[in-house]
Amino acid sequence: MSGRAGRFQDRRGTKPDTVLRIWRATNLDKVLRFRRATKLDKVRWLIVYSIDFLHLTSLSGFFSLYAIWEQGFPAPLAVGAGVLLAVLLVLACRTFRLAVRGGSRPTAVLWVSGVIALVLSPAALLWGPALWLGMLAPFTRKRTVVAASAASIVVVSVYLALITGGVLWPVVLLQTVLTVLIVGCVGVNLWLWRLAKAAHEGQEARARLAVSEERLRFARDLNDLLGQSLSGISAGAERAEELLRSDPEAAAARMYEVRDTARQALREVRLAVQSYRTLDLDEVLAGVRAVLEAAGVRCAVDADTAALGPETRTLLATVVREGATNVLKHSKAERCSITIKDGVLEMSNDGVTGPVGDHAPDGLGGLSRRVIAAGGTLQAAPTREGAYVLRAAVPA
Repeated sequence: MSGRAGRFQDRRGTKPDTVLRIWRATNLDKVLRFRRATKLDKVRWLIVYSIDFLHLTSLSGFFSLYAIWEQGFPAPLAVGAGVLLAVLLVLACRTFRLAVRGGSRPTAVLWVSGVIALVLSPAALLWGPALWLGMLAPFTRKRTVVAASAASIVVVSVYLALITGGVLWPVVLLQTVLTVLIVGCVGVNLWLWRLAKAAHEGQEARARLAVSEERLRFARDLNDLLGQSLSGISAGAERAEELLRSDPEAAAARMYEVRDTARQALREVRLAVQSYRTLDLDEVLAGVRAVLEAAGVRCAVDADTAALGPETRTLLATVVREGATNVLKHSKAERCSITIKDGVLEMSNDGVTGPVGDHAPDGLGGLSRRVIAAGGTLQAAPTREGAYVLRAAVPA
């Protein structure tokens, strides 16, 4: 007896723990998906679920079915009408999601929904035509939807007038309000979604444009850097070729000059590629702020750079660039702050969505070695509050 009781107690103690773990894992996954979602995804969810809530108000049609069933309407027909109303509701929700995704017009679904709405109309279920018109709105012209809405109101009103022997003005008013509410809300929400999508695409275009402008600037700098050196090398080589037969010593001296020019050009290219040549820290801060804000990240800059030396300014500008790149590539940041004081740079952002791995050797890893070689320190790690902080201290 005690063994059976013990097994029963174990089962009662284990099952709730398992259910609790499953519930926690499921909710944690939902939270992570919400945190990783972009702003555009959140706007889409808001618009879609608001329309779903509007469609759910059509469930009041079941109360109408119950009322007419109590008045003698056949029970099988009432049950069938309830099933058709539920099917129409599901199709309406699916159709709006298809419209938000930009899919093609579901002609077959619209035809089936139209037949269902027509079948529900004799039962005085005014939600049926209104839901169908809301499904039709995203895929047809406005004039067509307005004409179809007016026609549905007139047809249903005439049908009820023929049955009851007079125009039921409260019913006409109710159907008009339902039609305008559903069709209008669907149209407005779809317009808001397209506006939000266009704004998001505009932000991405601005970010890409800012990156392209930075690449063009680097290309112009590289052209200015190499243009004169390569022209001198070419002219020196031609002059050495002319002197080779008549004055070999002068030709050799000219080639030594060409060699020195080539080595100097190579050193300058290496300095440019490795970002060792002087950068304007203020320009970099302004450019990074523009790029981040173009990507939808609010950026606050508080920098005191007047007392910094040229090497320190160049190194901190390189750190700022790399930090901004990481913000755009590895986070869903909404806010970023950059502060520089007494040679100490702190760059903080939110939106860290996952575990942070080791620093890449060509990213923060290589940058850390350069900062250490200059006598400074570089640290980058997430905080307990969910932010990510990049801190570089360089001798001012």
